[in-house]
Amino acid sequence: MHILVLQHARVEHPGIFCDFLKEDGHTWDTVELDEGEQLPDIDHYDALWVMGGPMDVWQEEEHPWLKAEKEYIKHAVKDKGKPYLGLCLGHQLLAEALGGDVGPSDTPEIGVMEVILTDQGASGVFLDDFEERFSCLQWHSAEVKRLPEGALVLATSHDCAVQAMSWGTRAFSVQFHVEIEEDTVDNWAQIAAYSDALEKSLGAGAVETLRRTCHDQMSEFNKMAERLYMNWLQTAART
Repeated sequence: MHILVLQHARVEHPGIFCDFLKEDGHTWDTVELDEGEQLPDIDHYDALWVMGGPMDVWQEEEHPWLKAEKEYIKHAVKDKGKPYLGLCLGHQLLAEALGGDVGPSDTPEIGVMEVILTDQGASGVFLDDFEERFSCLQWHSAEVKRLPEGALVLATSHDCAVQAMSWGTRAFSVQFHVEIEEDTVDNWAQIAAYSDALEKSLGAGAVETLRRTCHDQMSEFNKMAERLYMNWLQTAART
């Protein structure tokens, strides 16, 4: 496959998924929207991945390219039927692009926290072989408030109703992070909005605390990432 990856911060890339793509011989192009790079013709790609970022989906005045990005996602998913994978902001953008609503979280989730599969998630392909309850990295202060018509909730948590979502047979997204690597926490903490939220949530020494927590569970995170990647490939192969 040849995949288009939309990024909103250089340090927030596909992470360990890049290793899996390389091993399987897939290729990808990256567009850094926050740096003014332009959206290419989606017909040149087999799938669309949209990463996270420190901005919010409603901040179109501060980030004018968000409006075009949402239209692009809608066109790729709804009109062209391209397989889609969204992570964090990419999850929220999919919801808004297809007619849902995103807003500030009542309780931001930052740290390693528990996610719970729904019946749809437990019985579907995308989260196949995941435990009913599993821990993963959360780093968000916004969430999907209203699903797009036709979307299904695949996973949830105590403070965020829509942790994973599907729309149709080939568009999938998650609010949480499994793509992380050993340097992810340090890299993301370089973004002021992320580091501020982290310290507000976890207190002084938050970067070191979260780095250590993620390091202790990295092997499990990597296994989940590989499982999610393989499951997504199965969904992408559907016609």
